[in-house]
Amino acid sequence: MNHKSIVGVDLGGTNVRAGLIIDNQIVKIESCSISSSKPEAYVLEEVIATIDKIFERDVAGIGVGVPSVVDTERGIVYDVQNIPSWKEVHLKQKLEDYFKVPVYINNDANCFAIGERYFGHGSDYKNIVGLISGTGLAAGIIINGKLYDGYNCGAGEFGMIPYKDHNYEYYCSGQYFAKEHQIPGDKLFQMASDGEPEALDIFKAYGANLGNAIKTILYSVDPEIIILGGSVSKAYSFFEDTLAEKLESFAYTPVVDRLTIRVSETPHIAVLGAAALYFDKRDN
Repeated sequence: MNHKSIVGVDLGGTNVRAGLIIDNQIVKIESCSISSSKPEAYVLEEVIATIDKIFERDVAGIGVGVPSVVDTERGIVYDVQNIPSWKEVHLKQKLEDYFKVPVYINNDANCFAIGERYFGHGSDYKNIVGLISGTGLAAGIIINGKLYDGYNCGAGEFGMIPYKDHNYEYYCSGQYFAKEHQIPGDKLFQMASDGEPEALDIFKAYGANLGNAIKTILYSVDPEIIILGGSVSKAYSFFEDTLAEKLESFAYTPVVDRLTIRVSETPHIAVLGAAALYFDKRDN
């Protein structure tokens, strides 16, 4: 049990959410819209104001998850999605100057993985991949209980690996439904729920593609558990079987036999994952 008070911040392109976590529970949470078209300083003030609403004097640290490239050592975020003015923001320094506590920053996929490590399905495992499938495909990697983000915070970008005539992201995210089949993912999910054969077949094909992506992950990282997140993961029951069929061709049978695949069920995982950056950095 982590008894310290930590703030987790999930920064998106349209809103920011901040939660106060005590004893592994969110006790306060605030969500505010972001003026994404405004200058850098204006948006930063909105972020600080949101954190201020839940910040308390005994907070030990702040973790921030952002949809961007991050210099994790210096806490600089680059080219934040949907916030054009945030080209190079020294976010760690600015937040530490204001709140006077340590601040840790990472991308949203890494936050998902470390969040599941501390607050979700990964709590009993040391080697974890958190795989997010939504508008894109991205992953966070936990090795021996610690987040591994690579030299440039680029570890886990399995979606960028070439696959067929595009890459894994194209075939293993919502892009596959919208671009390849011209059906939005939410509509396809409803069609599949209603038992429409076309939708069920599309999800089966998606599962085969994701199964190939997971084979690549297994050859690269060999995790104990893969935790699926993102909007597409909610349709897991429609593509679970074809995913498993693809894994049957993996060269090392014991690896697949020992692998656990789960779908994230943790509420507010983005906020909790950001807070978990503190524990990942401070725990021995």
